[in-house]
Amino acid sequence: MDTIDGVLLIDKGQDMTSHDVVAVARRTLNMKKIGHCGTLDPMATGLLILVVGKATKLSELLMSEDKEYTGTLTLGQTTNTQDAEGVVEEEKEVPDFSNEEIEAVFNKFQGDFYQTPPMVSAIKKDGVPLYKLARQGKEVKRDPRFVHVYTHRIDGIELPKVDFTVKCTKGFYVRTYAHDIGQELGCGAHLSRLRRTRSGRFDLEKAVTFEELKHGDRSEIVKKMLSLPDVSKIRGA
Repeated sequence: MDTIDGVLLIDKGQDMTSHDVVAVARRTLNMKKIGHCGTLDPMATGLLILVVGKATKLSELLMSEDKEYTGTLTLGQTTNTQDAEGVVEEEKEVPDFSNEEIEAVFNKFQGDFYQTPPMVSAIKKDGVPLYKLARQGKEVKRDPRFVHVYTHRIDGIELPKVDFTVKCTKGFYVRTYAHDIGQELGCGAHLSRLRRTRSGRFDLEKAVTFEELKHGDRSEIVKKMLSLPDVSKIRGA
């Protein structure tokens, strides 16, 4: 069967890993050489960039680009993973915050700042992913990372939930952002919804759903792929 090279944009559904999506793509396209750019947690939905064939060489480049997410944080509860997948560690009453009070705290997490990655993450310590150590009940020191938030927007407040949009650099943990905002407000918070809407110049407009990928015909999926020249054009390279 002919080999294909290019980028396939997927709108990932909930409750599946990024690796699950790659496995299905390998079956549908009948190709082994497929990778993904920028892991999405199982609870997160949205844009997952798959690189196929020769496009796997672009992986690092595409992964290094800025991202945009929409999300919801739930105030009053912190979890061990900083998101809804984890175990609740602490519960506090949520004061009747004004919109201005919430906006003021979001404004503190704008521009350049340091973020300490969560213990439940894929970052490695001595070659072992932190989430594996966390499962063993171990807590290790994590080095703060320098991150940048370009813009944020509060899309809706219905306490204890706050909907937001954030545009940030690569390596940014949106669940840590939610957690830190909760700490700053004094009542704690965790990330209860996350959707990646953009990565670099790519968005969801030309994305294929996971269902389409799983049940689709190979030739139909190939038609929806971006060729290497398409990718250069979109990126303005």
